Amino acid sequence: MLRVVVLGAAAGGGVPQWNCGCEGCRAARASGQELQRTQASVAFSGDGEHWFLINASPDLRQQLNATPQLHPKAGALRHTPIAGVILTNGEVDAVAGLLSMREGSPFTIYAHEKVLAILNGNSIFNVLNEKNVRRQPIGVGEPFEPRLPDGARSGLEVLPFAVPGKSAWYLEGRTHPGGDTGDGDTLGLKITDKSTGRSFYLVAACAEVTDALKAEIDGAALVFFDGTVWRDDEMIRAGLGHKTGKSMGHVAMSGDDGAIARLAGLAIDRKIFLHINNSNPALLPGSIERKAAEDAGWQIPADGTEIEL
Repeated sequence: MLRVVVLGAAAGGGVPQWNCGCEGCRAARASGQELQRTQASVAFSGDGEHWFLINASPDLRQQLNATPQLHPKAGALRHTPIAGVILTNGEVDAVAGLLSMREGSPFTIYAHEKVLAILNGNSIFNVLNEKNVRRQPIGVGEPFEPRLPDGARSGLEVLPFAVPGKSAWYLEGRTHPGGDTGDGDTLGLKITDKSTGRSFYLVAACAEVTDALKAEIDGAALVFFDGTVWRDDEMIRAGLGHKTGKSMGHVAMSGDDGAIARLAGLAIDRKIFLHINNSNPALLPGSIERKAAEDAGWQIPADGTEIEL
């Protein structure tokens, strides 16, 4: 059985963001845990014992402490059920949590060579001793089976595929350590339990819903999809920034070219938005944006949401 846990549902900064006084952050502070979200990451397992993470957010330590499935086993002085981390991009909110996994437990980092080049080019990631933490390159369109720490098969298959996006924002105006051409900076993933054939998709960042992407995820049992902003100019209108969603590599939820409209009509059993920014009004229960998303069949998840396939 394929098990999935949403460790965090928010975009970079979380909800509330430490220095933000927008409506969403004010509401989250006032409501306590109900509206609060940590930065986006997902855990999945085929056996309920060994788990893999998709992205390692800056909030990872908090997320692991809040998730019993990811605690050390009873009686063990040092242990983790985490066998690997699969990175879909090199943004801070996808890789910074790796630094919280530096205490010597073995696991494997799976990432495209362009993202591994970012890690290799920043010496702070050397705290992850490669004797314990392997860095395994993955290729677009090349399925692989993530391994358990002892090398045993996991029984899972991961298929990385390219989606429209951009390189990490902190590389703007700089030479990309992995080169400035070709795919690899932004990946979607299809995760399959080989014993049951059940699978789910995760697309944490996406600048445009293309016909190729629609064809890829059509018929899926479960899709996690980029829900960063409700409208493309949301950050500008709110006075929170000067960039559009698309210029940051994120398609809006709404609008004729948005995720809701472009993915409508596909045979997807369950649709969940992930990586939701604190500026996005769809976070707020009772908002017209939340109602519009839910009426279209989309879910806005809380941290800790569990799904079995």
